[in-house]
Amino acid sequence: MRYASALAANPAATYRQIDLVGRGAGGDPHALVGLLYEEGVAALRTAAWAAERGNYAVKGERVARATAVLFALEAGLDFDKGGDVAKTLGTFYYGLRGEILQAATGIDPAPFRTAADSLEEIAKAWNSLKAG
Repeated sequence: MRYASALAANPAATYRQIDLVGRGAGGDPHALVGLLYEEGVAALRTAAWAAERGNYAVKGERVARATAVLFALEAGLDFDKGGDVAKTLGTFYYGLRGEILQAATGIDPAPFRTAADSLEEIAKAWNSLKAG
């Protein structure tokens, strides 16, 4: 849980980083969510890479980043308009954060890859909404 407390200790820095991503999306909310998904997947894959190599500083930083992205995605949900889809995504983000934080206490890279794969599946569905 030390990663969660590290996030809580400096939420302003976390949200500043996410805000930078948002500005890169050109103000397009759909593009912002897409960038957040990309960033979350990349952070999780890097955490797996770092776990394989015993680079715990990088692993911890990428776990914190992935967790911050999931918080941002959850914060962006509109539960009034989104109905069951928003509730399902909120539950998914919450559960994935728990899995990531649990994996952060170990050395196995597999949970990070599994989490990245799951988030990537949601990202593909999200991206298909814009294309369709």
